[in-house]
Amino acid sequence: MKIKGVLSAINGPVVQGEGMEEFKMREMVLVGRHRLIAEVIALDQGTGTLQVYEETEGLTIGEEIVSSGRPLSVTLGPGLLGNIFDGIERPLKKIAGMDPYFFPQGIGLISLDFEKIWETRITVKVGDQVGPGTIYGRIQETLLMEHRLMVPEGLRGEVIMAAPSGSYDLETVVVKVKDALGGIHELKLHASWPVRTPRSVKERLKISQPLITGQRVLDIFFPIAKGGTAAIPGGFGTGKTMTQHQLAKWSDADIIIYVGCGERGNEMTDVLEEFPKLIDPKSQRPLMERTILIANTSNMPVAAREASIYTGITLGEYYRDMGYDVAIMADSTSRWAEALREISGRLEEMPAEEGYPAYLPSRLAQFYERAGMVTTLGDSQGSVTIIGAVSPAGGDFSEPVTENTKRFVGAFLALDRSLAYARHYPSINWLNSYSSYVTVLGGWYEDHVSPDVMKLRGEMLGILHQEARLSDIVQLVGEDVLPDSERLVLEIARIIRVGFLQQNAFHPQDTFVPLTKQYLMLSTIKYLHDLTRRGIGLGIPISRLRNPQLFEKIIKAKYTVPNDDLKPLAVILEEMDHYYEDLFAQYEKVTS
Repeated sequence: MKIKGVLSAINGPVVQGEGMEEFKMREMVLVGRHRLIAEVIALDQGTGTLQVYEETEGLTIGEEIVSSGRPLSVTLGPGLLGNIFDGIERPLKKIAGMDPYFFPQGIGLISLDFEKIWETRITVKVGDQVGPGTIYGRIQETLLMEHRLMVPEGLRGEVIMAAPSGSYDLETVVVKVKDALGGIHELKLHASWPVRTPRSVKERLKISQPLITGQRVLDIFFPIAKGGTAAIPGGFGTGKTMTQHQLAKWSDADIIIYVGCGERGNEMTDVLEEFPKLIDPKSQRPLMERTILIANTSNMPVAAREASIYTGITLGEYYRDMGYDVAIMADSTSRWAEALREISGRLEEMPAEEGYPAYLPSRLAQFYERAGMVTTLGDSQGSVTIIGAVSPAGGDFSEPVTENTKRFVGAFLALDRSLAYARHYPSINWLNSYSSYVTVLGGWYEDHVSPDVMKLRGEMLGILHQEARLSDIVQLVGEDVLPDSERLVLEIARIIRVGFLQQNAFHPQDTFVPLTKQYLMLSTIKYLHDLTRRGIGLGIPISRLRNPQLFEKIIKAKYTVPNDDLKPLAVILEEMDHYYEDLFAQYEKVTS
């Protein structure tokens, strides 16, 4: 018998019901004659407060509330990759077939295609002992990715039935397991998991590998770790979405999950239209074959926006448990926080800073803490990396969402409006950004790139910081009053900015740059700095040390040096040696 309550109050997406003594916190319920999906968020004796994940227009007092007996969950199984869902995992393509303009009411919690047939290879046999995380079936979900069916958490026992490998739909029972108490458990091609509950792991591992992105400002200056967290804050037009698209396309994660949380409809439309056209550079197959899109635009129900990032992270943990490296792009967590604020206001909770609820920091922490590199229950290794965009109003980084996010992430990649307006992309400000993973990943870089790469990074960042200090003086009195040693700093800093940090996403050589080329490019700039600084010590004027043709060659090396043939960089080094050795010889002869 289903437990029922009666609708007693309606306030937008927040409604109340009476007669709910037997309902549970965080339980999923169905509201009204259209069976709208909702979640219990407060219980006070017989009165329950619910947040509804669909439009509540048309609801009336007195309609019934029906218990589902389970928390808000997502369906996990083959068919996730390549799909586009809303904030509670309902497929948008299927919904568009029902109504091309609006979300129909009462469609329920539809998710995967339960009629589709999947070629399944069963990997266990009768008599096998299985436990949590044991793979009992494999499905080629797309041409790029294999889907691994795993024994759920808490189940351990003996296989008493195993279907032969063959073609099955999601509801087919392919394995039966008998536990120690004699209970029989049926395993199908799908499972479900509550979105607000982190999936279990055997062990959380220390971060030890970078997420290679091919973006120079990230890989060398502000690295993101596999299993780490990063925030990309920036005002309107600074390139948050573009930066996340570059990371989605070029990072060495196996699975990409893009959560469009509360973004404008036209911006999400661009994402939905462009992503299916992108080609995976590693396999030359469509990128969607290893991508899941979750689209929850600003005009969709606000409660579903709040749930969307939990949906995304749960899907990410599911593929992590198969042994994959997953990267989650949340765009943007500010819109998610605004959804929290709106729901909190309707609940008449005491507001904190700028109207956000007092529990905003803890919710942000709960989200980012679900990242990590882990040993799974099945003894494989996987990771979830979270990269969240933040959209502070007016670009004010002191507002609560940005300030609290900074407390919980390992890399803070501050976008700068002045850089974006100057067409310097990625517009990551090297003075305001940081990565706490530099120390942790230093050993990896020294082993896989060069022993001096971290020292080189420190020297080049030091030059950029010197430039920032000198720029204030130049703006007041001009560059001519500076001694040649400081004018040299400005010249080298310009080469670092334009020749290294600025990157063209539309150039075939520059959109992705291997780590080896990144290191050699920066080493070339350092070598130029060493030579010219030696020249300053010999008293050579900056006008002679500044060779426009040579400087331009170094800046344009990002375009002219192929990623798979770095010999032209050696040629540039030889030219530098010839020019400056001749110049030094002339001045040493004069001084002697």
